[in-house]
Amino acid sequence: MDLPEDKKVVLFDGVCNFCNASVRFIMKRDKKDIFRFASLQSDLGQKLTSERGINTSKIDSIIVIDPGNAYYIKSTAALEISKDLSGLYPALSLFLFLPEGFRNVIYDYVARNRYQWFGKSETCPMPSEDEQSRFLDT
Repeated sequence: MDLPEDKKVVLFDGVCNFCNASVRFIMKRDKKDIFRFASLQSDLGQKLTSERGINTSKIDSIIVIDPGNAYYIKSTAALEISKDLSGLYPALSLFLFLPEGFRNVIYDYVARNRYQWFGKSETCPMPSEDEQSRFLDT
């Protein structure tokens, strides 16, 4: 599958309730239609991470791939997403000035505990009809 040239691709843990809620949060605030989504567990998610040498067993993270093929992980990915959302969310990108290691300590803490705090699904939820066009792996 060819990736859309003008869209950023968000790869997320499809069985994580927090991650799925985050995707819906992003879609609701993506007024410029910038993002497309695929689960890390999908064939496409595995292909994209493999092509970039990202070991998903060691990087427990959301991943953003921009149209220029650069990619971002962990807190940097979340803050890069915030730049393109409507409302005041772009202001969160100011946190990019903090050292990545510091930001990732907080990110990793949430990532380690997300299943315990928010739960886990046995399968990836299916997007609604309105959302389907935004998912690359459905």
